[in-house]
Amino acid sequence: MSNLKVATVGGGCFWCTEAVFQEVNGVEKVVSGYSGGTVPGHPTYREICSGLTGHAEVIQITFDENVLSYEDLLIIFMTTHDPTTLNRQGADRGTQYRSVIFYHDEQQKRSAEEVLKQLNPHFDNQIVTEISPLEAFYEAEKEHQDYYRSNPNQGYCSFVITPKLQKLRQLHADKLKAS
Repeated sequence: MSNLKVATVGGGCFWCTEAVFQEVNGVEKVVSGYSGGTVPGHPTYREICSGLTGHAEVIQITFDENVLSYEDLLIIFMTTHDPTTLNRQGADRGTQYRSVIFYHDEQQKRSAEEVLKQLNPHFDNQIVTEISPLEAFYEAEKEHQDYYRSNPNQGYCSFVITPKLQKLRQLHADKLKAS
Protein backbone atom coordinates (compact mmCIF):
# COMPACT_ATOMS: atom_id res chain seq x y z
CA MET A 1 0.00 0.00 0.00
CA SER A 2 1.40 3.38 -0.97
CA ASN A 3 1.99 6.29 1.37
CA LEU A 4 1.96 9.27 -0.98
CA LYS A 5 3.57 12.51 0.16
CA VAL A 6 4.41 15.77 -1.62
CA ALA A 7 7.69 17.69 -1.70
CA THR A 8 8.42 21.03 -3.37
CA VAL A 9 11.99 21.98 -4.30
CA GLY A 10 13.81 24.34 -6.65
CA GLY A 11 17.33 23.84 -7.88
CA GLY A 12 17.68 26.14 -10.86
CA CYS A 13 15.78 25.49 -14.06
CA PHE A 14 12.77 23.26 -13.39
CA TRP A 15 13.43 21.31 -16.58
CA CYS A 16 16.56 19.90 -14.90
CA THR A 17 15.06 18.93 -11.57
CA GLU A 18 11.98 17.49 -13.26
CA ALA A 19 14.14 15.23 -15.47
CA VAL A 20 16.16 14.05 -12.45
CA PHE A 21 13.17 13.08 -10.33
CA GLN A 22 11.32 11.38 -13.18
CA GLU A 23 14.01 8.69 -12.96
CA VAL A 24 13.83 8.14 -9.19
CA ASN A 25 12.11 5.03 -7.85
CA GLY A 26 9.13 5.87 -5.67
CA VAL A 27 8.34 9.10 -7.51
CA GLU A 28 4.78 8.95 -8.80
CA LYS A 29 4.50 12.39 -10.41
CA VAL A 30 6.60 15.52 -11.04
CA VAL A 31 4.99 18.86 -11.89
CA SER A 32 6.99 21.96 -12.87
CA GLY A 33 5.82 25.24 -11.42
CA TYR A 34 6.51 28.39 -9.44
CA SER A 35 6.58 29.19 -5.74
CA GLY A 36 7.90 31.68 -3.22
CA GLY A 37 6.96 34.92 -4.89
CA THR A 38 5.50 38.14 -3.59
CA VAL A 39 3.26 39.04 -6.52
CA PRO A 40 -0.30 37.76 -6.01
CA GLY A 41 -2.02 35.56 -8.55
CA HIS A 42 -0.79 32.90 -10.95
CA PRO A 43 2.48 34.10 -12.53
CA THR A 44 3.49 33.28 -16.08
CA TYR A 45 6.83 31.93 -17.24
CA ARG A 46 7.63 35.27 -18.83
CA GLU A 47 6.95 37.08 -15.54
CA ILE A 48 9.08 34.57 -13.62
CA CYS A 49 11.98 35.01 -16.07
CA SER A 50 11.96 38.75 -15.41
CA GLY A 51 13.02 38.02 -11.83
CA LEU A 52 10.56 40.65 -10.60
CA THR A 53 7.91 38.38 -9.04
CA GLY A 54 10.18 36.73 -6.46
CA HIS A 55 9.04 33.26 -7.51
CA ALA A 56 11.45 30.38 -7.98
CA GLU A 57 11.20 27.73 -10.66
CA VAL A 58 10.31 24.62 -8.66
CA ILE A 59 8.98 21.13 -9.02
CA GLN A 60 6.35 19.46 -6.93
CA ILE A 61 7.08 15.78 -6.42
CA THR A 62 4.47 13.22 -5.41
CA PHE A 63 6.34 10.24 -3.98
CA ASP A 64 5.65 7.01 -2.12
CA GLU A 65 7.31 7.35 1.26
CA ASN A 66 7.29 3.55 1.62
CA VAL A 67 9.73 3.44 -1.33
CA LEU A 68 11.61 6.76 -1.05
CA SER A 69 12.03 8.68 2.18
CA TYR A 70 11.78 12.46 2.22
CA GLU A 71 15.36 12.56 3.49
CA ASP A 72 16.62 10.43 0.58
CA LEU A 73 14.67 12.64 -1.82
CA LEU A 74 16.43 15.70 -0.37
CA ILE A 75 19.84 14.05 -0.59
CA ILE A 76 19.24 13.31 -4.28
CA PHE A 77 18.08 16.91 -4.77
CA MET A 78 21.09 18.41 -2.98
CA THR A 79 23.62 16.27 -4.85
CA THR A 80 22.23 16.83 -8.36
CA HIS A 81 22.49 20.64 -8.38
CA ASP A 82 24.90 23.15 -6.83
CA PRO A 83 23.38 24.22 -3.50
CA THR A 84 26.33 26.54 -2.79
CA THR A 85 25.65 29.20 -5.41
CA LEU A 86 23.25 31.98 -4.49
CA ASN A 87 20.55 32.66 -7.10
CA ARG A 88 22.38 30.77 -9.81
CA GLN A 89 22.75 27.38 -11.45
CA GLY A 90 25.34 27.33 -14.20
CA ALA A 91 24.52 30.07 -16.71
CA ASP A 92 21.03 30.58 -15.25
CA ARG A 93 21.10 33.62 -12.97
CA GLY A 94 18.47 35.32 -10.83
CA THR A 95 16.31 34.63 -7.79
CA GLN A 96 14.06 32.44 -9.93
CA TYR A 97 16.95 29.93 -10.07
CA ARG A 98 17.70 29.84 -6.35
CA SER A 99 18.21 26.61 -4.46
CA VAL A 100 15.18 26.21 -2.21
CA ILE A 101 13.22 23.64 -0.23
CA PHE A 102 9.60 24.62 0.40
CA TYR A 103 8.41 22.51 3.30
CA HIS A 104 4.80 21.37 3.66
CA ASP A 105 4.85 20.78 7.43
CA GLU A 106 7.10 21.05 10.46
CA GLN A 107 8.47 17.52 10.01
CA GLN A 108 9.64 18.36 6.50
CA LYS A 109 11.23 21.54 7.86
CA ARG A 110 13.16 19.61 10.53
CA SER A 111 14.21 16.96 8.00
CA ALA A 112 15.43 19.63 5.55
CA GLU A 113 17.45 21.38 8.25
CA GLU A 114 19.02 18.08 9.32
CA VAL A 115 19.88 16.98 5.76
CA LEU A 116 21.54 20.32 4.99
CA LYS A 117 23.48 20.15 8.25
CA GLN A 118 24.70 16.62 7.41
CA LEU A 119 25.64 17.47 3.82
CA ASN A 120 27.30 20.86 4.36
CA PRO A 121 30.73 19.42 5.29
CA HIS A 122 30.79 17.49 1.99
CA PHE A 123 30.77 20.66 -0.14
CA ASP A 124 33.72 22.97 -0.78
CA ASN A 125 31.55 26.03 -0.14
CA GLN A 126 28.74 26.75 2.32
CA ILE A 127 25.26 25.52 1.34
CA VAL A 128 22.97 28.49 0.65
CA THR A 129 19.76 26.55 0.03
CA GLU A 130 16.74 28.42 1.36
CA ILE A 131 14.27 26.52 3.58
CA SER A 132 10.86 28.19 3.55
CA PRO A 133 7.23 27.25 4.17
CA LEU A 134 5.20 26.46 1.07
CA GLU A 135 2.57 29.15 0.75
CA ALA A 136 1.42 28.54 -2.82
CA PHE A 137 2.38 26.41 -5.79
CA TYR A 138 1.46 27.48 -9.30
CA GLU A 139 1.69 24.89 -12.06
CA ALA A 140 3.80 26.02 -15.02
CA GLU A 141 2.43 26.18 -18.52
CA LYS A 142 1.91 22.92 -20.42
CA GLU A 143 5.00 23.36 -22.62
CA HIS A 144 7.19 23.25 -19.48
CA GLN A 145 5.85 19.90 -18.30
CA ASP A 146 7.82 16.76 -19.21
CA TYR A 147 10.25 19.05 -21.02
CA TYR A 148 13.35 16.86 -21.26
CA ARG A 149 11.43 13.79 -22.40
CA SER A 150 9.74 15.89 -25.08
CA ASN A 151 12.93 17.70 -26.21
CA PRO A 152 15.95 15.45 -25.51
CA ASN A 153 17.93 16.77 -28.49
CA GLN A 154 17.33 20.46 -27.76
CA GLY A 155 20.66 22.20 -27.00
CA TYR A 156 19.91 23.07 -23.36
CA CYS A 157 18.78 19.50 -22.72
CA SER A 158 21.89 17.98 -24.31
CA PHE A 159 24.42 20.25 -22.65
CA VAL A 160 22.85 20.93 -19.24
CA ILE A 161 20.29 18.26 -18.35
CA THR A 162 21.97 15.14 -19.77
CA PRO A 163 25.10 15.65 -17.59
CA LYS A 164 22.87 16.07 -14.51
CA LEU A 165 21.18 12.77 -15.34
CA GLN A 166 24.57 11.09 -15.74
CA LYS A 167 25.55 12.41 -12.30
CA LEU A 168 22.27 11.12 -10.85
CA ARG A 169 22.85 7.67 -12.35
CA GLN A 170 26.39 7.58 -10.98
CA LEU A 171 25.64 8.80 -7.45
CA HIS A 172 22.22 7.24 -6.87
CA ALA A 173 22.00 4.11 -9.05
CA ASP A 174 20.35 2.23 -6.18
CA LYS A 175 17.47 4.76 -6.07
CA LEU A 176 16.50 4.69 -9.75
CA LYS A 177 13.49 3.14 -11.44
CA ALA A 178 14.13 -0.14 -13.21
CA SER A 179 14.74 0.42 -16.93
